[in-house]
Amino acid sequence: MALEPFYLPLDGPDGGRFQATRFTTGPWFADAQHLGPPTALLVRALERCAPRTDSALTRVTVEVLGPVPAGEVEVRAEIERPGRAIELLAAEMCVGGRAVLRARAWRVAVGETEEVAAGAAEPLPPPAAGRDGGPRAPGWLPGFVDAMEWRWVQGGFADRGAGTVWGRPRVPIVDGEESTPVQRLALVADSGNGVAAPLDVREWLFVNTELTIHLHRAPAGEWMAVDAATVVGPAGYGTVSGRLFDEAGHVGRSGQAIIVRRR
Repeated sequence: MALEPFYLPLDGPDGGRFQATRFTTGPWFADAQHLGPPTALLVRALERCAPRTDSALTRVTVEVLGPVPAGEVEVRAEIERPGRAIELLAAEMCVGGRAVLRARAWRVAVGETEEVAAGAAEPLPPPAAGRDGGPRAPGWLPGFVDAMEWRWVQGGFADRGAGTVWGRPRVPIVDGEESTPVQRLALVADSGNGVAAPLDVREWLFVNTELTIHLHRAPAGEWMAVDAATVVGPAGYGTVSGRLFDEAGHVGRSGQAIIVRRR
């Protein structure tokens, strides 16, 4: 199929309105977006909010207020708590005047701690060593999954349980722009519950109500990876925990709270 960017700007490169293309839609519902592209678009807004060259995003949390319909969306961002060393940013995505996603992010001034850096996980095998994982899992709908290039280190689309995968977007997040590494990382980080799918999607829904990304260094490059595991609890909800990587190594962690229901 002919690929399109995830979003087409409706007000020029500096505007806040975008048309979501069919490649934003997720595996669950044909008319709802996968949270990866909207999260990347919110990250874009956060990165462009009074940008500073001496600072970095260290945490981004996205709260899901409802399904994100495919179609026109509006995004805005602001500094909620200014500061020279630490700033709290906020962003929101609206559809038809109604908020569907809200994000908050900590942005901190960078320092020099390379000589004492410790605790990072070992790097993953490179994307070239991964497998393509085969076609979409039975029951998964087309859209976002097809707009990404996947290389599996552990697991696959049809497998159940923990998984590790490299991902790289085949298309720009916003038409005519070069996507940033943090935006690319957001696409992959929100895929954790699919990468570590615990159940058959034809029988179960296990969708996330939020996504949190913590970074201990800035990601770089095009390929990003998530090494994810899911825990389904006994009362209809669970958690997804992931380690995030670029080709140079470990960059941070992701977390998702999921609701689990029979279809």
